[in-house]
Parts: sequence; structure tokens; C-alpha cells
Amino acid sequence: MSATEAVETAELLTRAREALERYLEVHVDDDGALTFSHGDVPCVIQATRLGEGLTVLTLTCVVGWDLADGPELSIAVAERAGQGLFGTLGVGHSDNGVDVTLRYAFPAAGLDPAALGTLLMLVVSTASQLRTDLPGIA
Repeated sequence: MSATEAVETAELLTRAREALERYLEVHVDDDGALTFSHGDVPCVIQATRLGEGLTVLTLTCVVGWDLADGPELSIAVAERAGQGLFGTLGVGHSDNGVDVTLRYAFPAAGLDPAALGTLLMLVVSTASQLRTDLPGIA
């Protein structure tokens, strides 16, 4: 990572942290990623510079983990994924069961703190609602 990339991603993560701290307690990991929880949903924000002038934030929320792999959950996730959520709903399989995540990536440069905080909280709130709504999670 070049010095320019490091500065751009660090600045964007600092702005995201400041925007989220209006609503939640946010931790900065050793690698600069931001971690926090909304209700029972753990989340992480990372910044990546894709190209000159294009640095994106990626927000990942773990809606549920180590869940029973059954048709009811798969159907519910597929239905919710098609409802135009903020983010992409995904299912991953592991040795311990099924994990459900909500991911949202977007170019955040130029967003003022209030707009950035609102956008991030829309995604996080959606993840928390999914945790309540999807069968076999709560």
C-alpha cells in the first residue's frame, strides 16, 4: 500500500468512526478497521482504495452464525435479498453451520459526517432487523 493510499483510507475510516460515534461505541482495530455492535449484530468497516480518487468503505454485519442449514432459513434469506435492502445479503456455509451476513460497499469520499452516519446506520439497522426477522437466528 502506498503512502497516498494509506492516508486516503485512514482519513475515510476516521470520518466513518466520527460519524458512527454519534450513535454507537466504536473500536479501532490494529489494522485500522472499525468494529462495533448494534444490538446483537457485530459489524466491521474497512476502507479500500480501488483507484485514483475512488476509495470505498465496506461495511459487513454478521446477522447470524453457526445456524442450522434448513430450507426455511434459505427461503427467508432469498426473499429478503430481493426486497431492495441497503446491502447484499449473503449465506456462507462452514463446518459449524450457516452464517448470514449483510455487506454494503460504497464510495464515501465527500459525504459530510451527518450523511455518512445516516447511511451507515441505515445498513446497520437493516442488519439488526434481519436478525430479528429471519427464522432460527434470534
